[in-house]
Amino acid sequence: MTGPTLKIAKRSKMPPFMAMDVMRLAAELDAQGHDIVHLEVGQPSSSAPKPVMDALIDSMGQQKSRGYAVALGIIELRQRIAEHYQEWYQIDLDSERVAVTVGSSTGFAISFMSAFDVGDRIAIPNPGYPAYRNLMLGMGLEPVILPAGAEEGWMPRLQDMENWDRLPDGLMIASPHNPTGVVIPDVELKEICEWCDKNGVRLISDEIYHGLSYTGRCETALKYTDNAIIINSLSKYFSMTGWRIGWMILPEQLISAAEKLAQNLYISAPTPNQIASVKAFDCSDELDQHVERYQENRQVLLSGLPSEFLGNAAPCDGAFYIYADISALSDDSIAFAKELLDQTGVATTPGVDFDPINGHRFLRLSFAGSTATMHEAVKRINEFVEAYKKDAA
Repeated sequence: MTGPTLKIAKRSKMPPFMAMDVMRLAAELDAQGHDIVHLEVGQPSSSAPKPVMDALIDSMGQQKSRGYAVALGIIELRQRIAEHYQEWYQIDLDSERVAVTVGSSTGFAISFMSAFDVGDRIAIPNPGYPAYRNLMLGMGLEPVILPAGAEEGWMPRLQDMENWDRLPDGLMIASPHNPTGVVIPDVELKEICEWCDKNGVRLISDEIYHGLSYTGRCETALKYTDNAIIINSLSKYFSMTGWRIGWMILPEQLISAAEKLAQNLYISAPTPNQIASVKAFDCSDELDQHVERYQENRQVLLSGLPSEFLGNAAPCDGAFYIYADISALSDDSIAFAKELLDQTGVATTPGVDFDPINGHRFLRLSFAGSTATMHEAVKRINEFVEAYKKDAA
């Protein structure tokens, strides 16, 4: 039975988040009994810290866990996050500026809606996390590509924006960066913050991979400016992806706007998860062991994968990704990733998800899994590359 042709919003035509598409396909193959090696998503194989899980069980008997929380989050969690900034960064933070979100994803959405109007232009590093660009497009904002590839040393350059016809209304940065793992040095982070304040550009700093750096602890943009929106999450360092607890540090003038948006978007983050998450910030001993494993996994891949597969890979000093340059083998990362998955069961994410310009030459590999998984990935990829080269000869 056919009915009238009804309108579908233009925003629904935004590109997919390809990493999640690959994850879905890999999960389907898993369910069919295939032996899949998962390098496609940035999801730690470790569980949430035990004290957090114990606290979640305990919270089930508490009256306060059964209802809504206030939109910006329970007081205990906001205060504990503020204490975390004192412990990690020696910053005295007012907990009133902390907003608990449903993962970092809604934090990005609230940031874009509270700080920008339809038609505003936001500079985003390329390559970069695709959800930035896709969310902006869905909200009527204009993402403006800021080159941050190999030629730029894998970092955005302020002088590139200064050569534009007009400066952007906002700048999005991430350190450590997804997909490259690049960490912005403190001196350059300070320069970016000062440049944004001087030029009236709203800075949004994605810091969800803080804690996952292999050259020393990362600094927060909050050290250098009170005007930036800081986004963080319990998903990565804290190994709590499915809990969907993130947070924002807001400039004072945006607190009210963010609160009203949160009230209307999702009312509040899940209350039991918030109660349990307070304990996450006391689990560094357990969590730092995961970081040691990621560092070992990183070395397994960097030392074991073929040079043609890694190519001019980005320096992965943070997060848990290798952005591999496969241009010596293929200039079609989608087809290459599909063939790799079909023939070897190794799931990766094509670079076009992160870079619509040059991503056809790259694959992103996550080393968030077990070390045994990384060794198996190296074995399978080496065999695949040898066969691939023979077929191409």
